[in-house]
Amino acid sequence: MSDHYFTSKPNTKKNEQEIEATLKGNKLIFTTDAGVFSKDRVDFGSQVMIEAIDESVFPNRNVLDVGCGYGPVGLSLGKANPNLKINMIDVNERAMDLAKKNAENNGIKNVSIFQSSVYDNVTKKDYGAVLSNPPIRAGKQTVHQIITDAKDHLVDGGVLIIVIQKKQGAPSAKKVMEETYGNVTRIGLDKGYWVLQSVK
Repeated sequence: MSDHYFTSKPNTKKNEQEIEATLKGNKLIFTTDAGVFSKDRVDFGSQVMIEAIDESVFPNRNVLDVGCGYGPVGLSLGKANPNLKINMIDVNERAMDLAKKNAENNGIKNVSIFQSSVYDNVTKKDYGAVLSNPPIRAGKQTVHQIITDAKDHLVDGGVLIIVIQKKQGAPSAKKVMEETYGNVTRIGLDKGYWVLQSVK
C-alpha cells in the first residue's frame, strides 16, 4: 500500500525541496518533502483560508492549527501576528520535522509544534481559534471529528475555521458545523474552495 500524507511514518523516499510563497503579505520559504501534503506548492485551499482569516475576531491569542503539514497556515499567521501563540499538530512525523525546520528558517518563534492524531495529544481547552485544512483522504469521519471535537478545545466565543472544496464535502461539513455550533458563515470562496467559520 502506498503512503498517504496522514501516515505517521511515511516510507516514501525522502526528496526535500524548497518552495516559496507570499502569505499574509510575507514571503516565506518552505522546505517540503515526499510523503507530505501538497509538497510542490502551498495548497490553494490553504492559501484561500490564510487570506480569509481575520485574526481580530479571535477572543484570545491561543491558536491551534490541526493537520499543519509542513506549516503554511500556522507559520504564515505566526509571522504576520507575532503576538499570537500558535500550536501546530499533525500525525505525520516527517511533516512535523519540516514544520519545525520551516519555523526556524523563517524566524518564527511564537509557534509550538507537536505530533497528535486529531486531538489525541491536545490538552489545552483555551484556544481562541482552531484552524484546519482537513485531510480529506483520511475520510469523512476524520474530517467531521476535527469539526465536532474542536468545540472541547475552544473558549466561549472561540472560532473554528476550516477550508474544504465543494466537491470534496464542503456542504456536509457546513451542515456539521451548523449542528455543532448553531452557526456557520462562509468567509471565503475561490475556485470551489469554501472557507467556513463557526463561533462557539
